[in-house]
Amino acid sequence: MIIVTRPNITDSELDHIRERVEAAGLRTHLSRGEVRTIIGCIGDERLLEEVPLRSLPGVESVTPVLKPYKLASREFSVDRTVVRVGGQLGADVVASFGDQAVSVIAGPCSVENAAMTRDTARIVRASGAVALRGGAFKPRTSPYSFQGLGREGLEILADVRAEVGLPVVTEVLDVRHIDMIAEHADMMQVGARNMQNFALLAELGRVKRPVLLKRGLSATVEELLMAAEYVMANGNRDVVLCERGIRTYERATRNTLDVSAIPVLKRETHLPVIVDPSHAGGTQDLVAPLSFAAIAAGADGLIVEVHPDPACALSDGDQSLPPDAFASLMARLAPFVAAAGRTLAAPRAVAAAA
Repeated sequence: MIIVTRPNITDSELDHIRERVEAAGLRTHLSRGEVRTIIGCIGDERLLEEVPLRSLPGVESVTPVLKPYKLASREFSVDRTVVRVGGQLGADVVASFGDQAVSVIAGPCSVENAAMTRDTARIVRASGAVALRGGAFKPRTSPYSFQGLGREGLEILADVRAEVGLPVVTEVLDVRHIDMIAEHADMMQVGARNMQNFALLAELGRVKRPVLLKRGLSATVEELLMAAEYVMANGNRDVVLCERGIRTYERATRNTLDVSAIPVLKRETHLPVIVDPSHAGGTQDLVAPLSFAAIAAGADGLIVEVHPDPACALSDGDQSLPPDAFASLMARLAPFVAAAGRTLAAPRAVAAAA
């Protein structure tokens, strides 16, 4: 249920409304706009049937929320959510997702060694990326494939952040690794295979780190939003959604990029939406056109795999862009971003972005 307040509501009236709702056994969530405040009522709405909400001072309207996701629902927030990444662990750049700028995360699929990771970070920052991606723990289809460097990989990412200044995005696979990863990473990624790992999602709700939530291999839009709801319901509202392609009968691409999901998500939720063209297409030549399509459809950003020497990459070399191709992509994005009425984010110092 959503309670929309009058423009001139007082603090005491607002507190009284929340007290009546919480006394009935529900939780409340405030979303403050410039003119009005929305009070989201979370729980069994039937408990409010005997509460005269519309008669309470300061209430303008009361609307039931019929969707299964509440906190992630567009109606639950006055404004679109802007998620900021960086500024806590030593990065001199802060990235933001969900505002007027289109932001790009880039880096290798896997952290292979310190030199490669450092070189890639410098390359992507010079071309305009605002955050560095790199896997320390890798979910691989084969148990014999490279599984990542684990803690060593996290330490490399932290060292590279200190040297290059970009905030770090890395994947979390296991609830046992959450605290360790939170010590090293600015943003915690939930991969497609873990989108419905509800124990992991709930634990990420208690961590004060933004979460990048990728859509599952065969997940619906509603299931993606329900996964986000798990994180948000447990206390973490900084969630960025990622469309990375879904599994269909088509074999010409690694996955099928669901371009239509982008405007649908922008309609259904206030959360930022980005796209992973690397995993969607699966080959270098498809990354640019899928990126252009994503921006034209309204995506708030991209996450792109980049490697100094893709032919020698330990994972996903076929879809990783070499440095010159990534620089070209960033330059060619500009007119699509402009046509969408937005700007392309550039690395900004934390103080300048505050």
